[in-house]
Amino acid sequence: MNPIRILLADDHTLVRAGIRSLLERMPDVSVIAEAANGREVLALVQSAHPNIVLMDIGMPFMNGLEATTRVLGEFPDVRVIILSMHMNEEYVLQAMRAGASGYLLKKAATAELETAIRAVARGATYLSPAFTKRVAEQLLEKGSDLKFPLEYLTPRQREILQLIAEGRNTKEIAAVTRLSAKTVEFHRAQLMDRLDIHDVPGLVRYAFGRVSCPWKRPILDSLPST
Repeated sequence: MNPIRILLADDHTLVRAGIRSLLERMPDVSVIAEAANGREVLALVQSAHPNIVLMDIGMPFMNGLEATTRVLGEFPDVRVIILSMHMNEEYVLQAMRAGASGYLLKKAATAELETAIRAVARGATYLSPAFTKRVAEQLLEKGSDLKFPLEYLTPRQREILQLIAEGRNTKEIAAVTRLSAKTVEFHRAQLMDRLDIHDVPGLVRYAFGRVSCPWKRPILDSLPST
């Protein structure tokens, strides 16, 4: 049997080391690469060809939900299991809508991690037991009409919004996204127009006020406006 090839994505080095140690004890499971943010995930999926991405939900530059959407849009054969501390049904619903095959709490036992990996590897969906019944009910109730506010933004707009919320200025966003400063300003203007928000602090308040923003971090006392 070919080993299950795992890409491990988490922005905390010690967390990755701990999960990697657990995975390496599992038969027929191989950790082939590690990523610290969603942008690294996209590059490594393309170069390393994992079967499964274990994806932290809250990472800088590009969060796990956005990375899941982007990965599965380009590499539909890859499976994604979201790893999260959040016991919030809306996060689970968003993960499922993004195309994830599993949602696992970080406090789960080692045996549950292995169960999730093997279930997803054979094509099943795995949810932490605490969520299974209620999330299934909501998916059935709401069906394909389930919507979340950030889905009305393009992937690039969501990426720019996250970077703004992290306190990055235009020059820093341009460096991260490899866009020109003028293009970044254009996207920011589009964000403001679409959300009817006309200043950077307002964008930050919007981002931090959405339940659907899993990258929440302490807001800086002051943020650059350019």
